[in-house]
Amino acid sequence: MKGLVRTAAAATVSLAALLAAGAASASSFAIRSGQSAEGLGMAYAGAASGGIGMGSMAWNPATITMFPGRTSQWNFTYLLPEGEYTPTQDTKVRTPTGVILPNTHPAVGGGSPLGTGNLGGDGAFIPASYSAWQLTDRLWIGMTTGAPFGLRSKAENNFNAAQSYGRSAKVRSINVSPTIGYQVTDWLSIGAAFQIQYFKANLKQANGLGATAGNVILDGDTIDFGYRFGVNLTPWQGTNIGIGYRSSIRQTLEGKLMGAPGLPVITPVKANLNLPDSVVFGVSQVINEQWQAHLGVEWTNWSRFRRIPIVSQLSGTPVSSLNFVYDDSWFFSGGVEYKYNRDLTLRAGVGYELSAVNDTNRTIYISDNDRLWLSTGLSYKFSEKVNLDVGYTYIHVNKARVNYTGAHPQQGAVIYAAEAQPQIHIVSAALTYRWDNPTETIPVRPVVRKN
Repeated sequence: MKGLVRTAAAATVSLAALLAAGAASASSFAIRSGQSAEGLGMAYAGAASGGIGMGSMAWNPATITMFPGRTSQWNFTYLLPEGEYTPTQDTKVRTPTGVILPNTHPAVGGGSPLGTGNLGGDGAFIPASYSAWQLTDRLWIGMTTGAPFGLRSKAENNFNAAQSYGRSAKVRSINVSPTIGYQVTDWLSIGAAFQIQYFKANLKQANGLGATAGNVILDGDTIDFGYRFGVNLTPWQGTNIGIGYRSSIRQTLEGKLMGAPGLPVITPVKANLNLPDSVVFGVSQVINEQWQAHLGVEWTNWSRFRRIPIVSQLSGTPVSSLNFVYDDSWFFSGGVEYKYNRDLTLRAGVGYELSAVNDTNRTIYISDNDRLWLSTGLSYKFSEKVNLDVGYTYIHVNKARVNYTGAHPQQGAVIYAAEAQPQIHIVSAALTYRWDNPTETIPVRPVVRKN
């Protein structure tokens, strides 16, 4: 009997959930919402064309040339996801002999009939910052920092029917990007950024079905590099057009695998994660002295994120894998701004995202699907040197289903199907400060400016 339990437990272990995508605000485990309070208030419409203020530097480094003098911005975002997976059928287990038993049967470890409970916990805080320094009438340097991937997800019910596919997942990423921009002509700017990205992941899943089952833990981190570049055009008075490219970053994760059946208690491992590259396009248009409109389209190459071997550093051979078979994602958004008076600007936006995740590849902690963004926000100028931005977004995620019923990329011995109705609330605030005297700023050439 003990041998049957050990064999069934080993068959369920596939390190199923990669990251804390249950709390992400973009497709899979990307975090768009933490990059800019101004952008959040407009569903990130016009992110590539400078429409979201200094946060545009995270998408298109050429937009650094839109900010005269010496300016810094600090963003603080709170993201609260809500979602839980409720089983839609009785969970079963396929034993090594091919017999299918209820997961609550003592012969396979006496599993739970419960769903996950809430995955989002108490939410998370996300910081981001931007600085731009104009050196001449044509040359800028600056810096961006942020967390483009990650967050955390943990089942409220630690003992649940899907615990062998994941108990908790947590990732932290920190991206620091020195940036340079150059005003080539009155209508053309170019920019580039060098990305330095720290990435840390900790994944836990049960090594069996029972309430006392131990954890299989994968833990590791890495620092790796990438780049961004972009172009910004002002073809005529009142119009900005921008396009930006963010490279893939190959995160060479190194760490340890602990508690896996059939392996040493602690096994040094490594894994290469090819995080996706992306292209973003934006248009910002001044309508009159009070109104401005923005549009944005973003494509993310999630289809490069596939099957990731977990390789022992002792033997050089794979000991497990992270299996993802993603599609590319698309995000479309539109927004407007209304300058109520000299100091107050109101904004709103709507967005729709076609997710990389679907009913055939969704994992227990990636409660992701196509999603609708509804956003609003405002800016208030206290003085020529100090500006406050506030944004709020509600994200309605389409009903999400997990189907570990035979064809899932991470299929184990447990036959499990469940459904969630996720939603996300996000609020953000930013403070922008001009270090120099605006009246003494070097003249700038582009004609479209953020208020």
